[in-house]
Amino acid sequence: MADEARRRGPAGDEAMSIAPIKSTRIYQEIVRQVKAMIAEGRLKSGDQLPPERDLAEKFVVSRTSVREALRALESLGLVEIRPGEGTFVREVSVESLIEPLALVMASQREAIGELFEARQMIEPALAGLAARRATPEELHEMERILEEQAKEVAAGRTGLEQDAEFHSAIGAAAHNRAITRIAHAVMDLLRQSREESLNTPGRPPARTRTTGGCSRRFARATRRGRGRR
Repeated sequence: MADEARRRGPAGDEAMSIAPIKSTRIYQEIVRQVKAMIAEGRLKSGDQLPPERDLAEKFVVSRTSVREALRALESLGLVEIRPGEGTFVREVSVESLIEPLALVMASQREAIGELFEARQMIEPALAGLAARRATPEELHEMERILEEQAKEVAAGRTGLEQDAEFHSAIGAAAHNRAITRIAHAVMDLLRQSREESLNTPGRPPARTRTTGGCSRRFARATRRGRGRR
């Protein structure tokens, strides 16, 4: 990618349609404009930004402001500053887009009720995608997990590990990294409170059987749906 970017050279004026900076927080406005260019596809992964001096002239700001903006963009994972080579737009992964959301949710651990609501909204969509896209191998893996969970419950244990594994399998079968990452972030934050609930005396078997029952119904419905295709 680096060699290709070097061959292409700095992004041209057409790609970088830049407006003069008027904000008092100069570097933040530079960041905003560059982020917009990336989001709109005017700057693509591997593109090299113009040199610092050229950016300062285009934005009509000081080189110090440009340098500060580039550092901020690098900390966001949007660009890579390579000493002696220049600044390049990084490939933006789904994980890097979703991670800030996960961090925000992690800082709001007290909002358990809202997280449960989020889970109730996300899981049906995830399950719907999995029902349409799951491969025979993925369905087989779900059934294996459910059988293992049933053995755990029968032995008087919670089966929480298998429950988490089953939801991960659903996420994989959905074949949508963005919604799967969000679902995993919510599930991770809820896991602690869920463990406390399931380990309350007298509750684990009933609660886990309920979860297992829903999971088995999902697996059967998915197999029937694929069989009718």
